[in-house]
Amino acid sequence: MTLRLDDKKEIVIAVNKAATEAFAAVVADYRGLTVGQLTQLRAQAREKSVYLRVVRNTLARRALTGTAFEVLDASLVGPTIIALSMDENDMGAAARIFQDFRKDFPKAPLAVKALSIDGKLYGAGDIDVVAKLPNREQALSMFASVLQAPISKFARLITSVKEQKEAA
Repeated sequence: MTLRLDDKKEIVIAVNKAATEAFAAVVADYRGLTVGQLTQLRAQAREKSVYLRVVRNTLARRALTGTAFEVLDASLVGPTIIALSMDENDMGAAARIFQDFRKDFPKAPLAVKALSIDGKLYGAGDIDVVAKLPNREQALSMFASVLQAPISKFARLITSVKEQKEAA
């Protein structure tokens, strides 16, 4: 399907606007996915505040120019789908939707090419690390448990000393 110049400009503007507001980006090769699988991937992306779009590589290069994701330029080869994490409280969401998709469809030929966080380029092998990044709520609960541990140990120590003195 041929696109008119106005349509191309609209696509570039939309992707550029999303990339400017995004916190992380993942580029993948979607060749071989069925329409149903792509629809499910898009539904997962909407649930997790991820901007997901199939874009022509030349348009994607133009759209990512001047953003933190300009480093993904070399990985824009072949059929490309771009996922942008839009929620600052969950920067690993774009990587996580691809990980979850691979778990749901292990035989699906979805291949991650590269990812970028804050202007730094990471290879496809680093997607596991980025996908396991905790979201804001998980990080806060982990931090709270770290703060709570010494206090609870101290309280147990005081209680055990009190019980020993009462027994004696």
